[in-house]
Amino acid sequence: MNLDFCFKGESRFNNMKYSYFPGCTLKTKAKDLEKFAIDSANVLGIVLEEQKEWQCCGAIYPLSKDEIATKLSSVRSLATAQERDQKLVTLCTACHHVIKRVNEDMKTDDNIRKKVNNYLQLPNEYSGEGEVYHFIEIIKDEIGFDNLSQMVKKPLTGRKIGAYYGCLLLRPSNVMNFDDSENPSVIEEFIKALGATPVKYPYRTECCGGYHSLDKKNISKEMSLNIISSAHNNNIEEIVTACPLCKYNLEIIDEKSGNKITISYFTELLAEALGVK
Repeated sequence: MNLDFCFKGESRFNNMKYSYFPGCTLKTKAKDLEKFAIDSANVLGIVLEEQKEWQCCGAIYPLSKDEIATKLSSVRSLATAQERDQKLVTLCTACHHVIKRVNEDMKTDDNIRKKVNNYLQLPNEYSGEGEVYHFIEIIKDEIGFDNLSQMVKKPLTGRKIGAYYGCLLLRPSNVMNFDDSENPSVIEEFIKALGATPVKYPYRTECCGGYHSLDKKNISKEMSLNIISSAHNNNIEEIVTACPLCKYNLEIIDEKSGNKITISYFTELLAEALGVK
């Protein structure tokens, strides 16, 4: 994909530059997830330099130890960011999960590292030196939620919003290091910084059954319904997520259940609060 967008911000922060991996879904079914992030990045002073020749991450982390081919695209992107001396930033939960776990393989597994480097023949061997961040981690760690709250132009006052983490952002916890896998708080802090009221509910870290949505629809339906019902029982009016597949599953179940909970990407709330939606 020969795209090289550079989105430059004009905030008090000095155009922090990152190597940006969008992933396939953000160019098709989840364009809003990317659009609202880009519009918000302009305000926050974050420069997302889209990689010129990124390829699909594979969407699912391969569990087989001898599976190398499906990890190659992730390593190419990681090596590209490393060559630029930049952190690799993702928006899609699934992409983030796959790339971060592949990076851990390159750090810790000699066999995988040797085979991947032999196959790719990169100018410089890659051994997992790079850093992989989710966009919300960049906001938390390098902007800061206190600073974010001061940049809000249209506070989301009075809105009761539930964070839906799902499973891929949090697990395995020793690799993802996103937040406490059982009791996370980062997205709630993000919601609070935007002026809304974050509401915790029991099923916010449970799987929606995403990868079963085609072959085992009843399982996926039951798992997604548990999440929607849990949110509804806690008087939540909106749910935010970073995963396109989770959003799809929850919207379908919410529509059928009649609970009328709005399902949004976290970037949409961010763009709204910053006044650029």
